[in-house]
Amino acid sequence: MMTPAFLSVALLLLVLLPGAPARKDSPESDSAESNSDESISAESNSDESISAESNSAESISAEVAPTPNCVTPFSILVSNSVTNAPNKTYSTCVVSRGILLGGMRRLQETNKGFRFTYTEDPNYGPYLQSVNGLKGSTKDRTYWELLVKKANETIRLNVGIGAFIPSENDQIILNFKDY
Repeated sequence: MMTPAFLSVALLLLVLLPGAPARKDSPESDSAESNSDESISAESNSDESISAESNSAESISAEVAPTPNCVTPFSILVSNSVTNAPNKTYSTCVVSRGILLGGMRRLQETNKGFRFTYTEDPNYGPYLQSVNGLKGSTKDRTYWELLVKKANETIRLNVGIGAFIPSENDQIILNFKDY
């Protein structure tokens, strides 16, 4: 049987140890909960429309800023199957076994020509919403398809940006498409 003194010590350890679960009434848990269903964007959390970039350049390739432990380089090709606008290619990287979302965030921080937004689904994780100002829409029946090109094979990803782990020299294709 647990004594009151033992329970008090256990509770104190839970509160004081780093990495312990946040209490429901703590400010950390309030801020984490308030962001769970909101759209996440490094550029803005408003509903303003973002004008699409000029399509004058067919390919934009930026050097990846040196990042400690960034060891898996890959590229991101932004494609638009709806309007057949010119493709844009970007270079980025992830840490060992890092996820696509991390590489996309790194690219957004280092290249002003690449922007994206996503929403956080509580069951399925991050869902890509817009790339370079172009947003998927149920009204227009458009979305961002995720593909990966490995050697000579292109496959549709069966996971999202929060779960896919790029391999060295993969080409991730973000294809704007209708359905």
